[in-house]
Amino acid sequence: MRNLKKIMTYVVLIVASLISIFPLYWMIAASTNNSTDILGGKLLLGTNLLVNFQNLIGRQNLGRAFANSLLFSTILSVISLAVCSIAGYAFEVYHDKVKDRLMSVLLLAMMVPFAATMIPLFKMFTSVHLQSTWIAYVLPTISTPFLIMMFRQSARSFPTELIEAARMDGLKEIQIFIKIFFPTMKSTYAAAMTVTFMNAWNNYLWPKIIMMSEKSQTMPMLVANLSSGYSIDYGVLMLGVLICSLPTGILFLVLQKSFANGIVGAVKG
Repeated sequence: MRNLKKIMTYVVLIVASLISIFPLYWMIAASTNNSTDILGGKLLLGTNLLVNFQNLIGRQNLGRAFANSLLFSTILSVISLAVCSIAGYAFEVYHDKVKDRLMSVLLLAMMVPFAATMIPLFKMFTSVHLQSTWIAYVLPTISTPFLIMMFRQSARSFPTELIEAARMDGLKEIQIFIKIFFPTMKSTYAAAMTVTFMNAWNNYLWPKIIMMSEKSQTMPMLVANLSSGYSIDYGVLMLGVLICSLPTGILFLVLQKSFANGIVGAVKG
């Protein structure tokens, strides 16, 4: 009976894994076929990958879009981690009732949809002529309540005795944060980096609105351009989607262990 239960568990897990991985396989297979084969339901790898790539770079500036997405997402991730980690640390280490109320207001801000703030943000940035700049791309999402809450929860597990001992040794608050808090929270930073980079890389609506020049096109905008028009080349489209998915997939694979530890640490905190 025990062996049967174990076999059934493995069968369910294998089936669930195959279902989960099938969209990724189909995307890879579709990127190597032409539109006729894709619409015909072909699931095997084809020989049209090079043709699809040539058509892709012939229709869109792939290198510029990829470089823009990489640059903007990296800048946003680094600045966002610095700002949110300091804020989360300060909310917990310098804890009082006023900060609790402020944190509640920040969490309520998560309920406000971006569509409600999109037009005011657009008017604000265009009034100071910052459209089509990395500043306009980064600034609206430089600080998020979710990341602040994550770092605050992680800071709750940070030993206050270390802070007191460091203060007695003459370290300033910024030195305590950089030399003591930062090294012990690497898993939290890895989890926050993964979430922030993925959100920044996949962001479409705000860049589509504020990035008005072709030189500032990002990868999600490029993929959207491939799917517009009367005739869609699905092989080229799926190749564009595959290339757009690679950086976030690689980042998650590299940081997956730290990501899991950081999320668990934040929840326990």
